[in-house]
Amino acid sequence: MGKRRTFSPEFKVQVILELLSGAKTNAQICREHQSASTMVSAWTEQFLAAAPAIFATPASQSKEQERIAALERLAGRLTLELEIAKESCRYCVSDAS
Repeated sequence: MGKRRTFSPEFKVQVILELLSGAKTNAQICREHQSASTMVSAWTEQFLAAAPAIFATPASQSKEQERIAALERLAGRLTLELEIAKESCRYCVSDAS
């Protein structure tokens, strides 16, 4: 029994685009690449199912970005408060001397 062939994602996209553009038929593509039509059909179905996700902005991503921005603001505020506290300590120590 032979070793199964593996195909890169780039190759799969190239094959799918040839099929979807109408440049070649499924049968032509299968003969050219010596592959089964069911495999090319499965790739096409996977591609079409995942395609809308390319253009969608997930709500979780925007929530994560909002959370990151809030944490960055908090870190900035705490850094400023720490610097102010350090400066006041310096004045307290120098006044006591």
